[in-house]
Amino acid sequence: MTPAERQTLGIEAGRVFSPAAPIDEKDLFAGRIKQLRRVIDVVNQRGQHAIIFGERGVGKTSLANVISSYLSSVPNFPILAPHVNCDGTDDFTRLWKKILSQIELSSRAKQTGFISVPKLATTNLADRLPTKVTPEDVRKALTEVSEYAMLIVIVDEFDRLQGSHTQRVFADTIKTLSDNSVKATLVLVGVADTVSDLIREHQSVERALVQIRMQRMSTDELKEIINKGLSRLGMTIDEDAIKHISLISQGLPHYTHLLGLYASREAIDQNTKVVSMEHVQTAVKNALEGAQQTTRTAYHKATTSPRRDNLYADVLLACALAKVDDLGYFAAADVRAPLSKIKKRKFDIPSFSRHLNDFSEEKRGPILKKFGSKHKYRFRFINPLMQPFVTMQGFACGKIDRATLEQWAIASVESHKSASM
Repeated sequence: MTPAERQTLGIEAGRVFSPAAPIDEKDLFAGRIKQLRRVIDVVNQRGQHAIIFGERGVGKTSLANVISSYLSSVPNFPILAPHVNCDGTDDFTRLWKKILSQIELSSRAKQTGFISVPKLATTNLADRLPTKVTPEDVRKALTEVSEYAMLIVIVDEFDRLQGSHTQRVFADTIKTLSDNSVKATLVLVGVADTVSDLIREHQSVERALVQIRMQRMSTDELKEIINKGLSRLGMTIDEDAIKHISLISQGLPHYTHLLGLYASREAIDQNTKVVSMEHVQTAVKNALEGAQQTTRTAYHKATTSPRRDNLYADVLLACALAKVDDLGYFAAADVRAPLSKIKKRKFDIPSFSRHLNDFSEEKRGPILKKFGSKHKYRFRFINPLMQPFVTMQGFACGKIDRATLEQWAIASVESHKSASM
């Protein structure tokens, strides 16, 4: 490649691998076929609505972004998919005004005079709403729009809505839309372990609300992300390199995109279109150096100690490789085996239980969330994106080799996968 070709390809790599923003292009969307089919089935069933939930960083917004592109629009009946993000200042009224401000209705009005010439008038739907919006106001507005278009309303970051009242009114809205068979679909998206964490009185609308849990992605789905991106660039990747990326990402597409971006650019800079393990190893180093300062600071706070023989970094790495339950939690017993593997000697729970407690308190974080009662505590990473960072840090520092990484990463990914089924 000429220098100009390498420069162009390097820029294009930043378009196909998107670690900082959700995917919004159908051709680059990978995996999630089961969840995508369920959402489309909901859209095609009048009176049905969907709630997409799961931990942060698993691709919920990317799924919501591509829904409309997988649906077939009929002539003169377009697909409208207003997409809004909730924030801490939103209440029911403000949120619906944000949603309906994205929809405009056109009508022909006659002008006064001897010669009547029709004039096209455009009305923003939000302008028709009263000062205080009710579920009935929403029903009327969506009913009107649904006569002219297939309407899919995507409400993202639903977990940021404050107050139980707003959640209850949303439940009332879903029930009203369902009972009246309004030809519009609400898709709620939020970070949560369960639907009850997102919406109050969800049992009253359970018949109308299809629950779609987004678990971490499988290694095959993560490989699909890499292959689709590299195919767009006219590049390929060695089998051991793609396997390494898919395992170290631990089911989170953010890191697959990040390592795909850095590894492809490293290959391009070396004037080759084949990504090798060497390029991936450099990508891991670059990913650690380029990680957000908040992540680096949190890791440093959790693992730094004046004692050279301290176990904090090792215990945190063992936590990152531990098997989990159906909500992503692990017990102290699950940390014992990976820690023994990392340190190459046997460890019992009392020798590291203090470290787990420290990770769960202000003293060293909190970087872990602790749940349960004494002698039955379970833990998980507060920020899911910290887990692969810890794993990459352990690999880069030589605490684990490739064989160990593959052994425990496979077990960790499979435990997340089975826990989400």
